[in-house]
Amino acid sequence: MIIAKARRALDALAQAGWQLAFGEVIHRRLRPAAHAFRYPAFHVRAPAHRFDGQPQGNWLFGVNRRALLSLRESDHGDGQPAVMPWLHGLLAQAGVTADGPVWLDAFPRVLGYAFKPVSFWFCHRADGALTAIVAEVNNTFGERHCYLLTGQPDAPLGAGRTLQARKVFHVSPFCDVAGSYRFRFMTAGSRSVARVEHHDDEGPLLLTSLSGEHQPLGVRSSLRALTAHPLFTLGVIARIHWQAALLLARRVPFRTKPAPPAHFVTRGSP
Repeated sequence: MIIAKARRALDALAQAGWQLAFGEVIHRRLRPAAHAFRYPAFHVRAPAHRFDGQPQGNWLFGVNRRALLSLRESDHGDGQPAVMPWLHGLLAQAGVTADGPVWLDAFPRVLGYAFKPVSFWFCHRADGALTAIVAEVNNTFGERHCYLLTGQPDAPLGAGRTLQARKVFHVSPFCDVAGSYRFRFMTAGSRSVARVEHHDDEGPLLLTSLSGEHQPLGVRSSLRALTAHPLFTLGVIARIHWQAALLLARRVPFRTKPAPPAHFVTRGSP
C-alpha cells in the first residue's frame, strides 16, 4: 500500500518530465601538481517551468517538502520559496527571450542535506530553441554566483558549442579568481554531459565534467539513488575537504578567500 501510493505520486512527476540521471563526476587538475579523481554521482533533471513554489511528491521524493530525496526551489536562485520569478527577471533584464520550457539539472537533497557545487538551468524559447544556460555555482562558504551563458541576441545555442565566461567567483582556495571558464553541454539519446574547464594565462588548469544516463523519476530510480548513494550530498562536501587535504599535502599554493563579486550574475561572452 505504501509503495503503491508512492508510485502514484512519482508517476505524476515522471509524466511532467522529472528524471534522475546516474553517472559520474570527473575532476582533473593539470598544474602545479597533476591531480585527478572521479566519483559516481546522480542528479535530478526537473521541469522548472512547472515550478510554482508548492509542495509535490511524497516521502520518497518530494518537491518543496521533506522527503528522503528532495528538490527545493529555495535552494536555488535568490533563495525565495518560488524561484521562477527570479529566473524570468534575470533573463528579461539580459534581453533574453526564453518563453518556453526551462530544465534544471541539480543535485537533490538527500536525507534533508544539500550541497550543490553547480547547477544548470537550460532555458528555451517557445519554439524549442535553447537560448540561454545559467550556471549556478555555490562555494563552501555559503555564497552563490551565476554565470549567464548566451549566444548572439535571441540566437539559439548549438549543441556542443563552447561557451565562455570570465571567472569572478571564489570556489577553490587552490585557484586564483582569474582566467575564464569554458562550458560545453552535450546530449546523445538519454545521456548528457556537462563539461567545465578553467583556463588561466598559461592555458587549461582544471578539467571537470558531470555525466548522467537519464531515466524517468519513479520508485525504482529513487530507491536506486538512495541505496547506491545513501549519503550522497554529505559525501560531496566530505570529498571536497578530502581532496583539499591531498592538495595541501602536495604543497599546492593556498589562496585566502577574496570578497565576493559585486554583482550576483556575470554574463558570458557569445
